[in-house]
Amino acid sequence: MGMTGEDREWLVERALAAGFDVAGMAAVPEVESEAAAQLDARYAAWIGEGRAGGMEWLKRTDEAGQLVRGDVRRAFPWARSVLVCALEYGPQRAPRSIDAAEAGAGWIARYAWSSEAAEQQKSRTAEQAGEVPAGSDYHEVLLPRLKAIEAEIQERFGEASELLETRCYVDTGPIVERAIAEWAGVGWIGKNACLLNQERGSWMLLGVIVTSLELGRSEWMLPAADRCGSCTRCIDACPTDALVAPRQMDASRCIAYLTIEHKGAIDEALREPMGRQVFGCDICQDVCPWNAKSARGPVVADAKRMPSREALINPDLAWLASMDSRDFKQWFRGSPLERTGKKRLHRNVAIAMGNSGESGFIPQLEVWAAGSDAVLAESARWAIARIEAGGCTKKID
Repeated sequence: MGMTGEDREWLVERALAAGFDVAGMAAVPEVESEAAAQLDARYAAWIGEGRAGGMEWLKRTDEAGQLVRGDVRRAFPWARSVLVCALEYGPQRAPRSIDAAEAGAGWIARYAWSSEAAEQQKSRTAEQAGEVPAGSDYHEVLLPRLKAIEAEIQERFGEASELLETRCYVDTGPIVERAIAEWAGVGWIGKNACLLNQERGSWMLLGVIVTSLELGRSEWMLPAADRCGSCTRCIDACPTDALVAPRQMDASRCIAYLTIEHKGAIDEALREPMGRQVFGCDICQDVCPWNAKSARGPVVADAKRMPSREALINPDLAWLASMDSRDFKQWFRGSPLERTGKKRLHRNVAIAMGNSGESGFIPQLEVWAAGSDAVLAESARWAIARIEAGGCTKKID
């Protein structure tokens, strides 16, 4: 079934009504088209160069040995269009990871600060009372909104087409969301490999609805203009040199990958550049002029936002280190940190402690160094040696 321009506009309107900040519609390129071939070739080259690190799901192939994520139609032969929805996350005016912070402070990526919008007042009251405020995972926040839009799509188009197919994904589907978002005009892929929107910067979470609805070529949204220009601040600021070229990231060197996805010991050569990051990394976004521009806008507070839990902004490393399994579950059940787990978080905290140069962390590190967790013990010994040697964190100008 084909869609008209009016249909496409209706879909975008429904996405905005569901609480998303930006939305766009893109046609899925024909299998033999230049656009499909370029995306497939770029993705295959990225995987072939080992840029995906240990993220095996990104390397999955079909029966023909082709990378599933290289072409939307490999996973969904019926796919003809994709609705891309973006939600801005985190407070617009907030501390940055590159700003000066108190001694002993760590850094958690801002997308993981979130609590449910419906729980905002409850969370604030709980935190003020010394209780644990409720956390949230962006997957669980975005997916119900996508499902609501999907139901409306089925209601509007389902009767006219018994073969209507749809699928909703938030960061979990076998597709390259950023590339499709660029085709849909939601933004352009910046030199830090993040999707950038001229009005909202890169602080956006993406969700997609893949559909079998035909979108005529005349209804394609033109991709947003690339507005990075000659700026290379993100590339210059990356402490681990993960941005190997404009728009090319080596995930195996990225602090976000190392602190969240990577299991086991972290390469010693990458520990000092990790600085105080204990979950994710915002450096390449914090230095971006487009994010500075969006932060100058008005502070928006409404029901569609995911409010922040204050304790997770510049969190105290000693506090994170003191967490036992019960504390960890209380604070991070339902949040992005839950999947990473306490063991990996403490490994990251140990490295951040070593980079802090603070001798007051040595007693805790000694406890870990004598413990049964081999990875944590080795990380703690490294941190103790670094503190005793008078090491200091690499600075970002």
